[in-house]
Amino acid sequence: MLPDIGVFGPYTYLVTEVAFGSVALALLVRADALRRAGRTVAALYPIAYVWDWYTLRVGVFSIELRTGVDFLGIPVEEHIFMVVVPALVVGMHETVNGPPDGE
Repeated sequence: MLPDIGVFGPYTYLVTEVAFGSVALALLVRADALRRAGRTVAALYPIAYVWDWYTLRVGVFSIELRTGVDFLGIPVEEHIFMVVVPALVVGMHETVNGPPDGE
């Protein structure tokens, strides 16, 4: 059975982003891949932002257990999500595969 993290109330989504963001940061530091992750996040962020903004506007999904703070038309937690997910993917990839040849 999974623990009920809803105990964090309106901070639940934020808490999960901080937890998974910490894992991503640890992997990136371990793999010395902060710069590569930064480039990936910078490239993906505009696309993710538009996608997120649109899907929220048309009602594809709603976000429960969040702070209610919006920034540029979407929840602040979603902005964090759009940084954490690619950072976690790059961190895991670099940890598993190592740096590219020549670096």
